[in-house]
Amino acid sequence: MKSRRLMLSVVLLSLSTTAFAQSPAPKPEIPKTEAQKSFDAMKTLAGEWEGPVTTDLPEAMKANMGVNSNPLHVSLHVTSRGNAIVEESQEARTPLDYTKYDHPVTMLYMEGDQLALVHYCDAGNRPHMVGKRSPDGKTVEFQFVDVAGSTQRGYMHHAVFTIIDASHHTEDWTYMMPGDTPLRAHFDLQRTK
Repeated sequence: MKSRRLMLSVVLLSLSTTAFAQSPAPKPEIPKTEAQKSFDAMKTLAGEWEGPVTTDLPEAMKANMGVNSNPLHVSLHVTSRGNAIVEESQEARTPLDYTKYDHPVTMLYMEGDQLALVHYCDAGNRPHMVGKRSPDGKTVEFQFVDVAGSTQRGYMHHAVFTIIDASHHTEDWTYMMPGDTPLRAHFDLQRTK
Protein backbone atom coordinates (compact mmCIF):
# COMPACT_ATOMS: atom_id res chain seq x y z
CA MET A 1 0.00 0.00 0.00
CA LYS A 2 2.79 2.41 0.93
CA SER A 3 4.62 1.53 -2.27
CA ARG A 4 1.53 2.37 -4.33
CA ARG A 5 1.23 5.76 -2.63
CA LEU A 6 4.90 6.39 -3.19
CA MET A 7 4.64 5.34 -6.82
CA LEU A 8 1.52 7.53 -7.28
CA SER A 9 3.39 10.49 -5.74
CA VAL A 10 6.36 9.97 -8.07
CA VAL A 11 4.08 9.72 -11.12
CA LEU A 12 2.16 12.88 -10.14
CA LEU A 13 5.39 14.75 -9.48
CA SER A 14 6.84 13.72 -12.84
CA LEU A 15 3.60 14.73 -14.64
CA SER A 16 3.57 18.15 -12.99
CA THR A 17 7.24 18.66 -13.85
CA THR A 18 6.54 17.70 -17.47
CA ALA A 19 3.52 20.00 -17.61
CA PHE A 20 5.52 22.87 -16.12
CA ALA A 21 8.36 22.32 -18.57
CA GLN A 22 5.92 22.42 -21.47
CA SER A 23 4.13 25.62 -20.47
CA PRO A 24 4.65 28.33 -23.06
CA ALA A 25 7.31 30.93 -22.46
CA PRO A 26 5.95 34.41 -21.78
CA LYS A 27 5.54 36.43 -24.96
CA PRO A 28 7.94 39.32 -25.34
CA GLU A 29 6.24 42.68 -25.00
CA ILE A 30 5.79 44.38 -28.35
CA PRO A 31 6.83 48.04 -28.27
CA LYS A 32 3.88 50.45 -28.59
CA THR A 33 3.52 52.57 -31.71
CA GLU A 34 3.27 56.34 -31.46
CA ALA A 35 -0.43 56.05 -32.27
CA GLN A 36 -0.94 53.57 -29.42
CA LYS A 37 0.94 55.90 -27.05
CA SER A 38 -1.37 58.73 -28.19
CA PHE A 39 -4.41 56.54 -27.52
CA ASP A 40 -3.08 55.62 -24.06
CA ALA A 41 -2.58 59.33 -23.30
CA MET A 42 -6.18 60.04 -24.29
CA LYS A 43 -7.43 57.22 -22.04
CA THR A 44 -6.05 59.09 -19.01
CA LEU A 45 -8.77 61.71 -19.60
CA ALA A 46 -11.58 59.29 -18.70
CA GLY A 47 -13.91 61.05 -16.27
CA GLU A 48 -16.23 64.04 -15.93
CA TRP A 49 -15.03 67.56 -16.75
CA GLU A 50 -16.42 71.11 -16.67
CA GLY A 51 -15.15 74.50 -17.66
CA PRO A 52 -15.60 77.68 -19.64
CA VAL A 53 -15.65 77.89 -23.41
CA THR A 54 -14.17 80.80 -25.31
CA THR A 55 -14.61 81.32 -29.05
CA ASP A 56 -13.54 83.78 -31.68
CA LEU A 57 -17.19 84.21 -32.71
CA PRO A 58 -18.14 87.91 -32.84
CA GLU A 59 -20.43 89.03 -29.99
CA ALA A 60 -23.25 90.04 -32.38
CA MET A 61 -23.16 86.59 -33.96
CA LYS A 62 -23.20 84.90 -30.51
CA ALA A 63 -26.33 86.87 -29.56
CA ASN A 64 -28.00 86.07 -32.89
CA MET A 65 -27.26 82.34 -32.53
CA GLY A 66 -28.31 82.21 -28.84
CA VAL A 67 -24.80 81.28 -27.67
CA ASN A 68 -24.27 81.97 -23.98
CA SER A 69 -21.34 81.81 -21.61
CA ASN A 70 -22.45 78.77 -19.58
CA PRO A 71 -19.71 76.25 -18.83
CA LEU A 72 -19.36 73.07 -20.83
CA HIS A 73 -19.73 69.59 -19.34
CA VAL A 74 -17.62 66.86 -20.96
CA SER A 75 -17.84 63.16 -20.20
CA LEU A 76 -15.04 60.88 -21.42
CA HIS A 77 -15.10 57.14 -20.93
CA VAL A 78 -13.16 54.17 -22.21
CA THR A 79 -15.39 51.46 -23.66
CA SER A 80 -15.39 48.37 -25.88
CA ARG A 81 -12.80 46.48 -23.79
CA GLY A 82 -10.42 49.43 -24.01
CA ASN A 83 -10.68 49.75 -27.80
CA ALA A 84 -12.62 53.02 -27.93
CA ILE A 85 -13.04 56.30 -26.09
CA VAL A 86 -16.38 58.13 -26.13
CA GLU A 87 -16.56 61.86 -25.48
CA GLU A 88 -19.93 63.50 -24.95
CA SER A 89 -20.29 67.22 -24.43
CA GLN A 90 -23.14 69.55 -23.60
CA GLU A 91 -23.85 72.81 -21.86
CA ALA A 92 -23.42 72.21 -18.11
CA ARG A 93 -26.53 71.67 -16.03
CA THR A 94 -28.85 71.14 -19.01
CA PRO A 95 -31.00 68.06 -19.57
CA LEU A 96 -30.13 65.49 -22.21
CA ASP A 97 -32.68 66.79 -24.69
CA TYR A 98 -31.32 66.65 -28.23
CA THR A 99 -34.27 68.69 -29.52
CA LYS A 100 -33.23 71.78 -27.51
CA TYR A 101 -29.52 71.40 -26.72
CA ASP A 102 -26.36 70.49 -28.58
CA HIS A 103 -24.93 67.15 -27.54
CA PRO A 104 -22.15 66.08 -29.93
CA VAL A 105 -20.42 62.73 -29.50
CA THR A 106 -16.81 62.03 -30.46
CA MET A 107 -15.34 58.54 -30.81
CA LEU A 108 -11.61 57.80 -30.66
CA TYR A 109 -10.16 54.43 -31.62
CA MET A 110 -7.16 52.78 -33.23
CA GLU A 111 -7.54 52.41 -36.99
CA GLY A 112 -4.63 50.26 -38.11
CA ASP A 113 -1.53 52.19 -37.08
CA GLN A 114 -3.35 55.52 -36.62
CA LEU A 115 -5.36 57.10 -33.82
CA ALA A 116 -8.70 58.00 -35.41
CA LEU A 117 -11.36 60.47 -34.28
CA VAL A 118 -14.91 60.61 -35.63
CA HIS A 119 -17.02 63.54 -34.46
CA TYR A 120 -20.79 62.98 -34.62
CA CYS A 121 -21.70 66.62 -35.04
CA ASP A 122 -24.93 68.44 -34.28
CA ALA A 123 -24.53 69.89 -37.82
CA GLY A 124 -25.50 66.42 -39.09
CA ASN A 125 -22.15 65.20 -40.37
CA ARG A 126 -19.23 63.03 -39.25
CA PRO A 127 -15.74 64.46 -39.72
CA HIS A 128 -12.91 61.94 -39.55
CA MET A 129 -9.47 63.00 -38.26
CA VAL A 130 -6.21 61.29 -37.32
CA GLY A 131 -4.16 62.19 -34.26
CA LYS A 132 -0.53 62.52 -33.39
CA ARG A 133 1.02 63.00 -29.95
CA SER A 134 3.53 65.78 -29.28
CA PRO A 135 7.10 64.80 -28.32
CA ASP A 136 6.43 65.73 -24.67
CA GLY A 137 3.37 63.42 -24.63
CA LYS A 138 1.02 66.13 -23.31
CA THR A 139 -0.77 67.07 -26.54
CA VAL A 140 -2.62 65.04 -29.15
CA GLU A 141 -3.42 66.97 -32.33
CA PHE A 142 -6.01 65.72 -34.82
CA GLN A 143 -5.79 66.61 -38.51
CA PHE A 144 -8.79 66.48 -40.86
CA VAL A 145 -9.04 63.52 -43.26
CA ASP A 146 -12.58 63.62 -44.64
CA VAL A 147 -16.22 64.18 -43.73
CA ALA A 148 -19.36 62.11 -44.26
CA GLY A 149 -22.67 63.89 -44.63
CA SER A 150 -23.57 67.41 -45.65
CA THR A 151 -21.17 70.28 -44.95
CA GLN A 152 -23.85 72.87 -45.76
CA ARG A 153 -23.94 74.05 -42.10
CA GLY A 154 -20.19 73.61 -41.59
CA TYR A 155 -18.09 70.87 -40.03
CA MET A 156 -15.35 70.21 -37.45
CA HIS A 157 -11.94 70.43 -39.07
CA HIS A 158 -9.26 70.24 -36.38
CA ALA A 159 -8.90 69.33 -32.70
CA VAL A 160 -6.13 69.54 -30.10
CA PHE A 161 -6.29 67.92 -26.65
CA THR A 162 -3.68 69.17 -24.15
CA ILE A 163 -3.18 67.41 -20.82
CA ILE A 164 -2.09 69.97 -18.21
CA ASP A 165 -2.22 67.49 -15.31
CA ALA A 166 -4.49 64.70 -14.01
CA SER A 167 -7.24 67.20 -13.12
CA HIS A 168 -6.93 69.77 -15.92
CA HIS A 169 -6.97 69.56 -19.69
CA THR A 170 -7.86 71.82 -22.59
CA GLU A 171 -9.49 71.15 -25.92
CA ASP A 172 -9.18 73.39 -28.95
CA TRP A 173 -11.61 72.75 -31.79
CA THR A 174 -11.78 74.42 -35.19
CA TYR A 175 -15.14 74.43 -36.94
CA MET A 176 -15.28 75.37 -40.62
CA MET A 177 -18.29 77.59 -41.16
CA PRO A 178 -19.99 77.67 -44.57
CA GLY A 179 -17.60 79.34 -46.98
CA ASP A 180 -14.63 77.74 -45.17
CA THR A 181 -14.40 80.45 -42.50
CA PRO A 182 -12.75 78.92 -39.40
CA LEU A 183 -14.38 79.31 -36.00
CA ARG A 184 -12.20 78.36 -33.03
CA ALA A 185 -13.39 77.23 -29.61
CA HIS A 186 -11.23 76.67 -26.52
CA PHE A 187 -12.47 74.47 -23.63
CA ASP A 188 -10.60 74.89 -20.31
CA LEU A 189 -11.74 71.81 -18.39
CA GLN A 190 -11.31 70.80 -14.75
CA ARG A 191 -12.00 67.25 -13.58
CA THR A 192 -15.18 66.91 -11.49
CA LYS A 193 -14.98 63.08 -11.16
